[in-house]
Amino acid sequence: MSTSTITSKGQITIPKAVRDALKVKEGDQVVFVFEGDRAYLYPIRRKSLTELRGVFQDRRPFPGREVERAAAHAAAAAEALRTEPKDG
Repeated sequence: MSTSTITSKGQITIPKAVRDALKVKEGDQVVFVFEGDRAYLYPIRRKSLTELRGVFQDRRPFPGREVERAAAHAAAAAEALRTEPKDG
């Protein structure tokens, strides 16, 4: 288990073991998704169009709860990208 302390500015340092496990590095973006009293941290992975080719070929139906969770995570990631500060 890794722990981190919140600074007076509300910032945290992601422990190295967690960064390594998530394969995130300086400059990468993450999104926080809330489910009840839990928060999940997900790296935002940008993919090129060629990497996305064929992603929808498997059309097996998802269980209902998984669809809801996937939609919530996608919405949170989209919101995070819409509200990110602009340079300049």
